[in-house]
Amino acid sequence: MSSTKNPSGDGKPGRLAADLQGRREREQGYRAKALKILPWICGRCEREFSARNLRQLTVHHKDHDHDHNPADGSNWELLCLYCHENEHSRQEVADAYGEAEAAQRREPVSTQRPFEALGALLKSRKK
Repeated sequence: MSSTKNPSGDGKPGRLAADLQGRREREQGYRAKALKILPWICGRCEREFSARNLRQLTVHHKDHDHDHNPADGSNWELLCLYCHENEHSRQEVADAYGEAEAAQRREPVSTQRPFEALGALLKSRKK
């Protein structure tokens, strides 16, 4: 019995390994292209990278579709590991809670009006 098949014999582990290998090849392809056409600077924190620490720079898909890889790089931005993680965490929160309703976006009501009588005070000083 081959080690790439599971006990049921349906060949899923072999297919999963092939899918994973295809994904790795695709990622390496667009990563190499992005590193050639984009400056080695994080798009958020603006940290600069050299060949020595380039592995800490990741390719982020702006539309979150990893299959959308135009040759001009218009869907990519280079982000450091920290900013990339932060971006995906923010997206997960937005997906979980959805967009705020218009009623929820209103400004907080202030009870203080420190300049309410300023106009009258200035007018009284001019006289």
